[in-house]
Amino acid sequence: MYPDAYILFLVEFHSTRDYFECHEILEDHWKEAPSKERDPVWPGLIQIAVGLYHERRGNLTGASKCLKNAGVILRPLPRRLQALGLDAERLLQRIEEQLDHLGEPFRDLNLPITDPKLEDQCIRLCEQKKTSWLQPSPLEDTDLVHKHVLRDRTDIVHERDKQLRIRDKQRRSRGL
Repeated sequence: MYPDAYILFLVEFHSTRDYFECHEILEDHWKEAPSKERDPVWPGLIQIAVGLYHERRGNLTGASKCLKNAGVILRPLPRRLQALGLDAERLLQRIEEQLDHLGEPFRDLNLPITDPKLEDQCIRLCEQKKTSWLQPSPLEDTDLVHKHVLRDRTDIVHERDKQLRIRDKQRRSRGL
């Protein structure tokens, strides 16, 4: 009924609170579709996760920008959010409340899931992963809080260099 990537996103969002991983999971899922067929709900949910990631790290400007973007993206999609087992109105309220409390001690935002079967499925997956549903952010886990800075980017750097070499070769072959 729901995409596996979405369920995994919900589990990471509500159990490990690995908001960076949430972003990675849904971005990969979103990009699987041809660009003209991509569902706009996914970037909206991604923006919530990225906003929380920034807020937890103390980047309030980034958090504000992402959370506001999430609201702009998701506001016109209430039926799509409902189809994903979420209460659109409460979700938008929670985004606004998060924005209102930026600069205060960090608090997690829980997505308002309305489908009990979806929540049960997420809880079962948490149990399999040996995590707890709705556990609070482990603020002392610096590896999690600063994940994007600490991750191994070797593959990304190599791919970027490869693409630069390809473009340079193409320019030279065209005499530019």
